[in-house]
Amino acid sequence: MTSATHSNEPRGAINNLLRLEGLALLGVSVLCYARSSATWTQFAWLFLLPDLSLLGYLLGPKVGAVCYNALHSELGPMLLGAAAVLGFVPGAALPVALIWAAHVGFDRALGYGLKYADSFTQTHLGLIGHARSAALRKAAV
Repeated sequence: MTSATHSNEPRGAINNLLRLEGLALLGVSVLCYARSSATWTQFAWLFLLPDLSLLGYLLGPKVGAVCYNALHSELGPMLLGAAAVLGFVPGAALPVALIWAAHVGFDRALGYGLKYADSFTQTHLGLIGHARSAALRKAAV
């Protein structure tokens, strides 16, 4: 879809609720991390690691969206955390899952959603960046 917005993008209270869920995910993840024995240095080093997926955009918007969504879906940290709790992977993976979940929550709270393949600025939470500003200016006219 190449229009300025997707017809099903959340608006108003729904968008606010989705952002609040992201903030809750961030808060709970950080709280659980604080109760672990992992260091805050590890948290600081790994918190932005999922953003390396943005390098996928060097190969085009479709590859970029797949890479970004793979590391910014809530599914990955939940599966890693469950695998750590159930003993399928070393227990040291649990703090990594919490850091990863915190990153996803942080992005969602800021309005950065999963990407559509047509453009970096098209997300499941609506437009981001300059595209959002342009759409808001156009709507105001």
